[in-house]
Order: sequence, then C-alpha cells, then structure tokens
Amino acid sequence: MKSWKSSVSSVAGTTGIYAALIGLCLVSANAADTAPKPPGKLVDLGGHKLHVYCTGKGSPTVVVENGLGDFSFDWILVQLQVSEFARICTYDRAGYAWSDPGPMPRTFDQINLELRDALAKLHEKGPYILVGHSYGGPVMRNFATVYPKDTAGLVFVDAAFEGMRVGIGPKQTMRLGQEAKHRDIPPPHEQMQASDKPPAPPAGAVPPPSPLDAMYKVLPDEQQKQQLWAQDTFVLEFTEASQREWSDEYFARQLAKPQAGTLGSIPIIVLTRAEGGYEDADVPATQLEQERKEGQAKLAQLSSNSRQITLKSGHNMEVEAPNDVTDAIRKMVEAVRHGGVL
Repeated sequence: MKSWKSSVSSVAGTTGIYAALIGLCLVSANAADTAPKPPGKLVDLGGHKLHVYCTGKGSPTVVVENGLGDFSFDWILVQLQVSEFARICTYDRAGYAWSDPGPMPRTFDQINLELRDALAKLHEKGPYILVGHSYGGPVMRNFATVYPKDTAGLVFVDAAFEGMRVGIGPKQTMRLGQEAKHRDIPPPHEQMQASDKPPAPPAGAVPPPSPLDAMYKVLPDEQQKQQLWAQDTFVLEFTEASQREWSDEYFARQLAKPQAGTLGSIPIIVLTRAEGGYEDADVPATQLEQERKEGQAKLAQLSSNSRQITLKSGHNMEVEAPNDVTDAIRKMVEAVRHGGVL
C-alpha cells in the first residue's frame, strides 16, 4: 500500500526504499474482482504471468525497474515522453499490480531472470538501457553484472546503494547489508513450484482503502485510479519481505570488496536529489547527508564512462521531475546510438 510512504520515520526524509523496510501489507481478497484492465501484456513465464507495457519505437529499448511499493503506471509521464524518441517498457514485478506472485525467494537474480525472459517472449530486442529507481537501482545493477551483453547503458534514479542508512523506526537507522546472513544465493528458476505459491490471506486481511498520495495527483485520471486500486492490493507480505531480506545478501557482498570500475565502461547516468531532507537520529543529519552524497557518487564510479546529475526533486523523480528523468534517458539513448560515450 502507499499509505506507508507518509508514516516512515522522519530520519529517512523521503519515500521509496526507506519506508519499504517497515511497510507491509496483504493482498486484498477481492483484488481480482476490482482490477482495472492492464494496459500492457501478461506474459506467461511458467505458471505465473508478468505484466509488461511497451510503447514507442526505436533502438535501444529502455526498460524500467520500479522501487519497492511502486508500479509500472507511476512512470506514465516519463513513458509518454520517451515513447516519442525510443521504445520503452515498464513492468510490474511478480506480486505487484497485475503480475502474479512469482517463484521464491525474491532475489535480484530471480527478478532479473523473469524480466529478461518476459522481454524475450515479447521479442523486445536488447541490449537495453536499464533504468532503476530506488530499490530498482541495485536490481538493474545486478542485471548489468549478470547479463552484460544485454546491457547498453544504466540510468540510476535516486538509487539505493550498499551501506546506505535507512530509517527503521523513530530516530533509528540501519545500513543496507548489515542484516545479511551471508548465505549462498540460490539459483533462479522460472517454473512455479508448490513451495512458491503464496498462502491465502487470513480472514479480515483486506486493508481499508488508502487516500491517494498528493504527489500522484499529477498523473492522468486513469493512472490515479490504478494507483488507488494497486496500493491496497499490490503484494503479499511474504513476497515483499523476501525482496528486502535477500537484497541484504547482495549489499553485504558489495560492501565486502571495492566496487569502483566493476561495470567497466558501460555508460551510466546517476540522478541524485539535491537534498536528503534528513533529521537527527542515532547519527546526526549532517552525517546522513554526507554518506548519501558519497554513496551516490560511488554509483558513478562503477564505470569509467559515467555522469552524475543533481536534481531539485524528492525521491520519486518519475512523478516529481518527469521532464528531467526523460532528459537523462534521452542523453543515454543518444549516447548509445552514437558509440556509447557520454
């Protein structure tokens, strides 16, 4: 649900991945009865379907990965603009909006496999420009690592990074990666197994309707209605919890060794908000802000071919600064079309 976005600890200062660490909800029992018609296609991946929405023409194709608790239609303002000069695909991860719950656990590798296979089944040709917002940033970073031949460029949209401090309660923070249990990451699988199926929600689990967050009122009426539907029906608790749990394993691995240059010369654009909006917590707000800026700068250091752009925006740039996000994607598209140098 989206209501957790306003209840996160003030230490976070923004929305997105911070709030997702403490916000959970159960899927509505009557979701199937109230679901609006999906704008894209439902791709069968072997017992579960993934919703993918592609528009526009022109290579390379842009592929968007959402933040935690976010949906494909959050990107409609960007998608409409990008469609004028390139092909763009948005989608909903397994368990979100129109997409069925998928195989467990919800590792980055699992998410990447599903996305890559769905694009292949839709005959969407790579290599792709990968756009990752918040939690979607490290997911797409992993995609570029696992499938380098399918990656033409990366655009990080206020993306999460290893060691980033997030709010977990009043005046309390934790670092992404510190909760890792240092387990082997299991190989992904496409076919749904009996153990992957979600449990039925308990009686009375239907959450009360949440009001539309003010930032989504810039969206067209249709997408506002989709937001109201999806925010209270989007994912089972076990799916969201699995994503957070296994992301820590990846962050811990990144913390364990230097990351500068690990993506070679893949073109990367890093979109960073100008101000974090922090308040003092178990560490001073000035320290939180300094660590945020250093972490965002390190994302640009992943490649020798990168550019960092600072925007006057909140965390949800796709709705708060869609023109700036579109401009960054345009820069990446043009760079890839002309040799890949930013």
